[in-house]
Amino acid sequence: MKQKKELAFTDGWTKVPVFTDHEGTVVVDSTPIMLYIDDKYNQGKLSSGKGTERYDGMMNHVDTVWKNATIPILYGSLGSAFSTTRRISKLEKFGFISRRLYAWAGFPIMWGIIAKKRVKKDGRTPKKLWHDLLTEYTESFEGKDFFGGEQPNLVDFAAFGYMRSVSPFKQFRLLEEHENGMIWYRKMEQHLN
Repeated sequence: MKQKKELAFTDGWTKVPVFTDHEGTVVVDSTPIMLYIDDKYNQGKLSSGKGTERYDGMMNHVDTVWKNATIPILYGSLGSAFSTTRRISKLEKFGFISRRLYAWAGFPIMWGIIAKKRVKKDGRTPKKLWHDLLTEYTESFEGKDFFGGEQPNLVDFAAFGYMRSVSPFKQFRLLEEHENGMIWYRKMEQHLN
């Protein structure tokens, strides 16, 4: 209810992220925000492959499959769900009671209702799912360092964003076991510094 009130200016969008520029233009969700910023402030350099089957197909794949893979890796087992909700309760600005309520009541919901259903539907363990995604992704580089070639493009940044969302949690070590995925991930980190 609080989100509906605070995000009323987004015309029904009740999630984050939300971007508003100095002219008052509101853009919602990660990929549309990146596209908007790239087009408006970067002459579309990062999305220059937009409109090709390779670029559009992989961007769509990352935005759907990778997004859906974050819940199982973070909440796919009872232990990981509890660990994740405890970590989030420490990172967020919850009050004393809210922090404990979220950590202790949130993990069975995330594990039992949401993550378990996604893992069962997919049939792979969260680790296997992520390793398959990283293998497929890094094999699409056509011998280059990034999906975008010698430099990362918007697809690389979208994939990096989903992977990075797992990095504050102990489950990230499962992703670190994928050698080529981590080579790409570390190159993305260097590129951002």
